[in-house]
Amino acid sequence: MQVLLADVGPVFQFKIYCMKIASFNINGIKARTPALVNWLKESNPDVALLQEIKSIDDAFPGEIFEELGYNVETHGQKSFNGVAILSKYPLREVERGLPGDESDEQARWIEATICVPDEIRICCLYLPNGNPLPGPKYDYKLAWMDRLYRRAQQLLRSEQIFLMAGDFNIIPQAEDAAAPSAWTNDALFKLESRTKFRKILNLGFSDAFRAFNNGPGHYSFWDYQAGAWDRNDGIRIDHFLLSPTCADLLADCKIDSDIRGLEKPSDHVPIWIELNV
Repeated sequence: MQVLLADVGPVFQFKIYCMKIASFNINGIKARTPALVNWLKESNPDVALLQEIKSIDDAFPGEIFEELGYNVETHGQKSFNGVAILSKYPLREVERGLPGDESDEQARWIEATICVPDEIRICCLYLPNGNPLPGPKYDYKLAWMDRLYRRAQQLLRSEQIFLMAGDFNIIPQAEDAAAPSAWTNDALFKLESRTKFRKILNLGFSDAFRAFNNGPGHYSFWDYQAGAWDRNDGIRIDHFLLSPTCADLLADCKIDSDIRGLEKPSDHVPIWIELNV
């Protein structure tokens, strides 16, 4: 966290704390631990939201991140999915699993509250991919998005400062893909998927990245296949959605695309915001 002094006159000054929150689909903690540690040391986020940890809770190497000063909460699953929150602030009221379907055993949602000094509710998500379609995987994706919409409504009614961030597996618009025509029949870009994403946005959320960055050429995912990274054939599917009160605090949002070119990378790269708190 950076501390800035704001001068509001000859007598009064007040401190502005600039807090950095990052989201990163690491595509497996076992394969990505060294790279993740290096990135945390270099980028130094106050909070890191992780997706696809692909680990049960007991196998997650939390002590490594605790040594870096982070509190660690996970919602894991063997070999698939899994989400985690790393925070330099204490995490309170931790909840695991997206409400609305008690039979859903997939580990895709974790939320918690931090105080900096105001309370901020942090929601980390890994939205279902949905392919192939049509079929049960796409049906599950759409149903999950309906539950996400209802949870977003609940949080908005609570009037908390909150955000939802992670791998949404949604390409919002054509400009968010290097080759949009290649995704026409993909669950990430199908009109029904994008319509449900837009419905959530229209509750009053801000797409943090688009608040600072316009136009094409901004991506957060490059497939391992067919030299996608070398050809910059990417898509933007990792997002920060901010409630109106959270958007009022937004100072910056960027994608760390260079991470994709390092040794043993994830197919995703981190996206981060800074909040003036």
